[in-house]
Amino acid sequence: MPGGDPTLSAPDPLNHLLLAEQPPWYQSLVQSIRETISPPKLPPLELTSKPVAVKEIWGFYGGYKKRAGAYSLLIHSSVVVLLFALATNKAVQQAVKATAVNLIAPDIEPYNPQKATADRSHGGGGGGDRSPLPASKGRLPKLAPRQFTPPVAVYNNLNPKLSVEPTLIIPPDVNLPNVNMAQYGDPLGVIGPPSNGPGSGGGIGSGSGGGVGSGKGPGYGPGEGGGFGGGVYKAGVGGVTMPTILQKIEPEYSEEARKAKFSGVVVLYCEVTTRGICENIRVLKALGLGLDEKAIEALKKWKFNPGRKDGKPVTVAAQIEVNFRLL
Repeated sequence: MPGGDPTLSAPDPLNHLLLAEQPPWYQSLVQSIRETISPPKLPPLELTSKPVAVKEIWGFYGGYKKRAGAYSLLIHSSVVVLLFALATNKAVQQAVKATAVNLIAPDIEPYNPQKATADRSHGGGGGGDRSPLPASKGRLPKLAPRQFTPPVAVYNNLNPKLSVEPTLIIPPDVNLPNVNMAQYGDPLGVIGPPSNGPGSGGGIGSGSGGGVGSGKGPGYGPGEGGGFGGGVYKAGVGGVTMPTILQKIEPEYSEEARKAKFSGVVVLYCEVTTRGICENIRVLKALGLGLDEKAIEALKKWKFNPGRKDGKPVTVAAQIEVNFRLL
């Protein structure tokens, strides 16, 4: 106030540094409990910031993205065109065929050579080029009375001066095994990479002489001098004689048949080889109760004087009856 004591009216600048008068402790405790149970409501939050438009950070790369898509499309299209051109190229196709392995399901049925004419089902032939692999499966070439070129599964001379169709010296009326395959080979060979076989002298197989098989000559199969070897002869046809028994072993009775007091005849088919033993045995008329197996066991022990043709032993088909009788 004017005219009064200046020390009473002038504010002390240090007053705000002094601690204000504190309430009693119990009031502070009550206030804290009240705020914990029912906290006071705060006024609504007021937003003072506003969104600001900024420049697109990827805008600089927009052009590169479009050009990258165009380059990718161009590269993929070029690869597809190149693959198509290679696939349709004749040189590439021939190279693929040369290295491809034909996978063909094997014939599971055993081959039984047919007898066309008994006086011609002889001889045979074979060949090869000393290959470490066995002769591969394939078809036989054309049959002819003369041979100018032996068949091969693998051509060692790719540029011959004169190309001649391969043939085998076999009468045309002989029924031969054959398969429907593009490449030449042995119809009874193995399925796998093309191979002329471990034989020699041209041809295909393990023999020699320009034929196919294990024989010697330009024919097919075991035997010599051409024609078809390995055929089974029939007695009485073409001067073929019937094998005769040298040693006969009586069959044993099975325990089941003995208890049942069962008897009868088992009829077997077999091929009497040039060694006088039976091979390729099969049952034509069965009895059962284990007697069929006993008959086969006994027949394997029989010894024969083999059938002959022109004085030479040959393999002859025969039917054998094995009797079972209880005394």
